[in-house]
Parts: sequence; C-alpha cells; structure tokens
Amino acid sequence: MVELWTKKTEIEFFERARTFAQPEQLFYKTPENIYVAYWPKGYKGAKTTLQSRNSLIGNVTEKWSVDLLKEFAEKNELYAKQGVICEEIGLGNRSPADVAFCKTDELIQKPESIVTIFEIKMSIVWNWNLIIEHGKESFNCVGDYMSHQGNPGLLRSDTMLKAIGKSINIRVSSFKSSKIPIIILGNTPITETYIHKVDHLKKAGIIQGFWSVNPKPREVKTLKNTENDGFIRMDAYEELMEHLGSILKEEREFFSGMKTKKQLGKTIEIANKEETYEKKAAKFLQLVRCE
Repeated sequence: MVELWTKKTEIEFFERARTFAQPEQLFYKTPENIYVAYWPKGYKGAKTTLQSRNSLIGNVTEKWSVDLLKEFAEKNELYAKQGVICEEIGLGNRSPADVAFCKTDELIQKPESIVTIFEIKMSIVWNWNLIIEHGKESFNCVGDYMSHQGNPGLLRSDTMLKAIGKSINIRVSSFKSSKIPIIILGNTPITETYIHKVDHLKKAGIIQGFWSVNPKPREVKTLKNTENDGFIRMDAYEELMEHLGSILKEEREFFSGMKTKKQLGKTIEIANKEETYEKKAAKFLQLVRCE
C-alpha cells in the first residue's frame, strides 16, 4: 500500500543516508555532543549552517514522489519521470521538472507529451536526535516544526518564491505550456502570509495547487485547505488520487494578457460568432495571443 509522508518516511531517509553519509552531514552537533536535525528553539549556543543535507533530501524526495505518483500514472497510461527536460517551456538541464507525468518514457520531452508538472518542495519536517549507543544508532523525534528554529518545506518564504518563480517562467516561455497543469508538492502547511496568494495563483491559472502530502505534520490541528483550494493537505492516498484525477479529467488552458477594454471587446465580439463554447474559447485564445 502506498503511504503519504510520515515520521517513518524521515526515519527511512536518515537510515539510508547513514549508509554513506557522516552524522555531521545530516545533523547539527551541539557543544554537548548531541546530534539534532534542527537547532531547537531557545538554543543560543554556537551554530553552523548545514548545507550537505539539502541536496540529499532534494534528490530523495523527488524519487519518493515518483514512487508516490507512479501507480496513478500507470493506471492512466502515463510515465512518472524525474528530471524532465523541455527547453521549449523553460525546463533546461539546470532547472528540469522535478517530476512530470509524460506520455513517453524519455527524459527529454516535447511540450505536447508533458501532461502534468510537479515541483517538489519537501524537507525534514520534525526535529530528530541521532542517538549512538554501543555501536547502534536510533532516531528519536524530539518535536514538530514549531519546536525548532528552521522552517521546513512550504513554510519557507524563499521556497515558495522559488516555486512561484519557476512556474511563471514555464508559463511565459511558450504558449505550448498553456495546457500543462503545475502542482507544487510539499510536506508542510503554508504560512498565513501565503493563504490569499496561493488562491490568487490558482485563480490566475499560473499554479493549479500547492499540495501537502503530510496528513499530520503536528499533533494539533493544521491548515487543511484555503478558501479556493490553492493549498490542500492530503489526508489519505485516495484523496491525492481523487485530486489528481480531477486535474486530468478536463483539458484546461492558461491565458493572460493586458489589453485595452476596446481590444478585449473586439476580441470577444469576434469569438462569440463561433458556433460552440469550445470553438468560441479557441477563437478567443487565438485572437488574444496574436494581437
């Protein structure tokens, strides 16, 4: 059975990482020789910045997300691919799609073969102690993200801005990206600062959702969803599958522009002469993009 993000997921990450990484590459070490995943709140001693874990967790969470999405992809005759490149829509070697649903199994894709793009913004959520006793290691959870000084995942403003910036870059690179939904996949809630922003981004069509796949990041209640579902916390694998199905169920089209009211009125008038809603929409988009 496929599971969403839990404490068990983080323990498995540390256990795998410890087969090739030193404790100091994964944990901070306090003056008392205690290994911690994050500096606890209230800690006032000397601090270092841990960079080595970021690249490790980034690669692991992308692979983990592929495994999470693979079953849905296969049922819909798609491929869940990591590191997809498509220069035409701004996905180059230096900034590929973290994960994408594709119609073919290649790494380098054409825009028309990319069905959905997922940007993965996950990190270690809870705080952990690495305990080494008698040659054996164990990992002890010592608090959630409110108990430590670091902001993980979607709680970081720079993480949100990077996700938004990359999504905008995809949208403005080519009209060929207009039919591709973009989902930001995280494992934390968002801050209050971004509640209205994520809804606006969804309404504007730039990003189709910020989704957390961590059902219980804290023992107390956390944000389930924003008013217009710009952010949603998935509480079960089946819920994630349902939302993915909704995204792929009906073809949508992103469009944007800044026209005078006269230009818009003229465009609407011409498009309205078409016979069906679908043809009216196609004509409207054609005219908006040609002007």
